[in-house]
Amino acid sequence: MAADTVTPDGYTVNADGAWMENGQVMMREAEEEMRIVIENNGRELVFRLNDSQAAKDLYAQLPLQVSVENFSNNEKMFYPNERLNVTGADRASGGAGVLAYYELWGDVVMFYGSFHANSDLYQLGRIEEGSQWISSLNGELRISRDEDR
Repeated sequence: MAADTVTPDGYTVNADGAWMENGQVMMREAEEEMRIVIENNGRELVFRLNDSQAAKDLYAQLPLQVSVENFSNNEKMFYPNERLNVTGADRASGGAGVLAYYELWGDVVMFYGSFHANSDLYQLGRIEEGSQWISSLNGELRISRDEDR
């Protein structure tokens, strides 16, 4: 049996390929085929999407050119071209580095700080590279599939 490993952002990946945080499964390695790249001001952020229908809906809309907006003191947000289907999606949890969908407004949220659970906030994925840049995103974002960059 393989030993658990720890990602650069401090998440544990167990021998079954599940990403764990505080003993809770956040996503599984089998989901790794859906990665997105967000480009802004010469920087790249890479998110791994989960296998929810909402994440698949976002992935299907790529590439996107969208404006990023500040919201509160812990998140950046953008609006995809079409709303996402949250049927069967898990509620968002996990703090900084979470990519989520706020169904009420139809926006995608990138958290760079902790947040409170919300019944309209659904987990889409987690950041793998560039977490330090989320808070400085501004202006236009180019969002594409990792395989297309």
